[in-house]
Order: sequence, then C-alpha cells, then structure tokens
Amino acid sequence: MTTSQTFPGPAAEIGVIGGSGFYSLLDDAEEFRVDTPYGAPSDPVAVGELNGRRVAFIPRHGRDHRFPPHAIPYRANLWALRALGVRQVLAPSAVGSLVAEHGPGTLAVPDQLVDRTSGRAQTYYETGAAIHVPFSDPYCSTGRRAAVDAARVTGWDPVDGGTLVVIEGPRFSTRAESRWFAGQGWTLVGMTGHPEAVLARELALCYTPLCLVTDLDAGVDTGEGVTMAEVLEVFHANVGRLRALVGDVVTRLPDERPCACPNVLDGMKLPLELP
Repeated sequence: MTTSQTFPGPAAEIGVIGGSGFYSLLDDAEEFRVDTPYGAPSDPVAVGELNGRRVAFIPRHGRDHRFPPHAIPYRANLWALRALGVRQVLAPSAVGSLVAEHGPGTLAVPDQLVDRTSGRAQTYYETGAAIHVPFSDPYCSTGRRAAVDAARVTGWDPVDGGTLVVIEGPRFSTRAESRWFAGQGWTLVGMTGHPEAVLARELALCYTPLCLVTDLDAGVDTGEGVTMAEVLEVFHANVGRLRALVGDVVTRLPDERPCACPNVLDGMKLPLELP
C-alpha cells in the first residue's frame, strides 16, 4: 500500500463512509492523504477496485475509532471524497430502532432525516453568499433504489423508507427521549447521519444511507437500555453481510447520474470553488 499527496485526475467514482465496526473495505488499496480547507479526513482515503468500480473508502470514526460522533471531521471527509472524483456516496452506519418489529440485524434504507444535533459545523457556505440547497428529500432516489433492490436480491429484506433522527451523542437517549422520537413517527435513531447528508448535498453528491439496526432504543425495549458493547456485538455479527451488500450496491449504481443531485447547485454563485 502506498501513500500519496497528489492525484492527477479522478481516482474514484464511488465513495463509501464506514461506520462503527466498519473500518476496512478494499483489498490492495492505495492510500491518499488529502489536504482540505477543513483539515484532515478521519483517516487517509483508501482507493481501489470493488466489483469493477473505482471506490474510495473512509472509516467515519477513524480506523481506531478515535472520533466520537460530534467530533468527526465531516466536512473534510466529504470534501476529500469529492476531490478524489467521487460523486456517489454510500454511508453504512449503526442505528437504533424506534419500532419494535425492526429488531437487531434489520437493514433499513430511510428516506427522511430529522436533525437533533447541536454545535456541529453543517455547511460549507458560512460566508460570502447565502446558499440554500434543496433538502426536502435528503437522500438520493437512485442510490436508495439501488440499495433496496440489491438487498432484496440477496435475501436481506430491507425496510424501504422511514425517518432517521440524528442525535448529538455521544450518550444514548433517555427512555423519555426515545418515546418522544417514536411518538413523532420517527423510526430510526443514530448519531452520524447529520451533517453528513447535508454536506454531501452541498457538494452536489449523491448520498445513500445503509442503516444496520443494532438495538431497540431505550423507550422501545423494557430491558436495561442500550450499551456500546451490545451495539458493537450486533454490528460485528453483520459486518460481513454489510460489506457484501455495499459491493452489490456499487455494481448497481449508474455511471451517469439520472437523479436531481448533480443539479442542486445550478444557477447559484458559490462563494468558494469546489474540488
């Protein structure tokens, strides 16, 4: 494996951001250390081939899980992927379920997001111009369809749709909070899906979540509540299956993007130059 500071052209077309327990993806990969205006990404970006496609991989928390959810360099991660040529992003993550019937081991591909974080930098356009990106549908419709279809073919029947509420963390929810989230009709709870999704939209990237349910959230389950050990145990038991699914989705993503994502910045005068 080699490292590099520069790259003469697009190095990858698809990006994967791995969640808790998902620290590697590619064999025989080349590592790129990408400098960004927002500091270094969570780790050097690994680039290699996966099912005939050029893929870039970043472990969201770092390979040693050193970044808690509120401290992940989200802006650097997405900027680095775009700088390497990535235009479509798959985002596996561990989540809790707010619905009793969707227990541990369930795969969900939500279609909506609610932000309950605080204090995280969540835009590239802080000064110089008022840039308002459309976000009514936060995830790529083409990517979601590819993910759902790929899962069904493998026999991992996914939950197609639902709402992911993203909390600040790093603590888990209280029972009262969990019951409140469920009472709003939200179905999943996690800590990392925002600002990741909106930053991808601000860079005109396609972004598709792949949510692995690791636990029933505190207000759904009558047990002792969620623990980190429980989350990692379920994730580790399913990470091989999740890696295989990522490869299957990669093969289904189109070469040319037919969705609205590439055009979200059309007509806007940006205050910075995108990579």
